Amino acid sequence: MSSYKPSGPFVTPVILLTPTYTTVKGVRKKVYPADGPIINCCFKTYGGTEKNINDVYSIEDTANIETWYRPDIKSDCQIKLADTGAVYEVMNEPENIDMRNQYCKFKVRRVKGGA
Repeated sequence: MSSYKPSGPFVTPVILLTPTYTTVKGVRKKVYPADGPIINCCFKTYGGTEKNINDVYSIEDTANIETWYRPDIKSDCQIKLADTGAVYEVMNEPENIDMRNQYCKFKVRRVKGGA
């Protein structure tokens, strides 16, 4: 029996953006929709990491998300916060906790700033 419990309540609404693929001049491109299904999750950020690469200053925000298991959440999806509209990309394939199809956990990141 699994003893996994989520680290917090699923109270943060996010919008799942699942891409469709189109081919433009022989190159496959991802196209994200403007809207999608709303998912309630536990969304925890840990501040941003400052980077200065080639004289371009940027901040990389990362967050951990825990939610109910959904097979349509994949590593090529994006997550949009319902209240602020901030868009994060899913960094890794979501982990199906204990392979029970009950909870999933994954990391997201958002890069902002620049010249």
